[in-house]
Amino acid sequence: MLRRLLKPDRRQSAPPQRPASLIAGLGNPGAKYQHSRHNIGFMVIDKLGTSMNASSKERFQGAILESRNHDETLVLLKPFTFMNNSGASVSQVARWYKIPPEKILVIYDDLDLPYGTIRLRPKGSAGGHNGLASVIQQLGTDEVPRLRIGIGRPVSGSTVNYVLSRFAKDEQTELANVIDTASEVAMCWLNDGIEAAMNRYNRATSVQSSASKS
Repeated sequence: MLRRLLKPDRRQSAPPQRPASLIAGLGNPGAKYQHSRHNIGFMVIDKLGTSMNASSKERFQGAILESRNHDETLVLLKPFTFMNNSGASVSQVARWYKIPPEKILVIYDDLDLPYGTIRLRPKGSAGGHNGLASVIQQLGTDEVPRLRIGIGRPVSGSTVNYVLSRFAKDEQTELANVIDTASEVAMCWLNDGIEAAMNRYNRATSVQSSASKS
């Protein structure tokens, strides 16, 4: 499905004339954090990017991949500014491509949702997530669509250590399914709009129940 929709566009020397949308997955750069719970936003972007058969480039303090989706430009972004300063990279891309906030989808992990639960919202507060808070601050508005992917909370111990740790073995068995579903939600948002995507995916309490609906 994604391969049919996305065609690589390697021309990045000037802002595109056609309308553009941005999907930004939040995380931390470097091998140390690559497989951590906090990097699930990066994982979704990687999943979307593999379908484009094109390499990302380091630009705007992050890794970006530009492609064409129907009659508009689609930009995928992994900010390399570290989670707490994600907005620096996101805002640079938004300014360059002239992308309004409502056409930016931010994907990130959420401690307050059970593992595998996916929730799409058109706007709202950061809810304690420092990465989203940075995006909101840099863009100057909280009316930014966001896709929250539940990672659950630790039974005990530090939440900082928890989000920076790898998924448990039982979670890893479902991780590919979680990432696939989140990628589908992102594409539904892009092609059908946020209301359609919310109606289809927010009703499911988990990835498993979402898969049973399809």
